[in-house]
This record gives sequence, structure tokens and C-alpha cells, in this order.
Amino acid sequence: DWSSDVCNIEAKVGDRGAFARGSGTFAVVVTHDEDKGTTRLRLPSGGKKTVPSGVRAQIGIVAGGGRTDKPLLKAGRAYHKYSVKRNCWPKVRGVAKNPVEHPFGGGNHQHIGHPSTVGQERPAGRKCGLIGARRTGRLRGVKKTAQDRD
Repeated sequence: DWSSDVCNIEAKVGDRGAFARGSGTFAVVVTHDEDKGTTRLRLPSGGKKTVPSGVRAQIGIVAGGGRTDKPLLKAGRAYHKYSVKRNCWPKVRGVAKNPVEHPFGGGNHQHIGHPSTVGQERPAGRKCGLIGARRTGRLRGVKKTAQDRD
């Protein structure tokens, strides 16, 4: 029983794996083109990708699927999770900071005090919140899909 589920697929020959490497992910081999020497894949994102047929891949899916289903529950687990990654935890809100540290900081109550939208041409220190927003607020109404228009 041959399965077309593959993981850790190279983008170019010899690059040692680029696609479908996250926990529980896999790509599906859709077609082989013998004449061009290419293979078409369906990636975990849903997108299609054409790679040379000579690239290597591992058969099967990556271990650890469903890892994100279980909640972290406590700060210590989040601390250890992010300590091996990069400095992105904990996230302190802008309104909780002082005015010298963030444009949303300061004031006698934790409020922004002005619109959170900001233009794309503003200087780097002012660019926080909704940058270059065309619209804000809740998306209302139903979005027309390709099937509805036909």
C-alpha cells in the first residue's frame, strides 16, 4: 500500500529539506512529469509547488502532530518553550508601558488616547498599531467567493 504522503522535501537538489518540516505536517505528491523531470506537490498550506524530480524527501509525516491542541496552562511552560526559540515572550502591551517606551504608553488609565491607525510614511518610532490601515473594525457582510459570482 503505497502512500504519497512525504515530508522534509528539498526545494532544490541537495538543499537538505525545505518543505513540510513542522510537527505533524506532510505534503502530497500530486503528479510526476517524466518529460520535464518535475514533480507537483500539495503543501500543508494548501498551495501547489513544482520541484525537480531528483529532490529527496522522507516518506510519511512528521512526528508530533496535534502539539498545539494542548494548552500550555502556566507561564513556566511558555517560558521554557520560548527560551529555546527567540526573545518574543512575554509580550508587554504598549498601553502598560511608559511614554518614553511606547507611543501608547502613559496616562492615568491604560488607554491609547488617540487613534491606533498610523500612516505608512510615519517615522519608525511612531509606527505601532494599525499601520497604513485602509479600513478598521469588524468585517461585516458576506465575502463573495468565486463560486457565488458564476
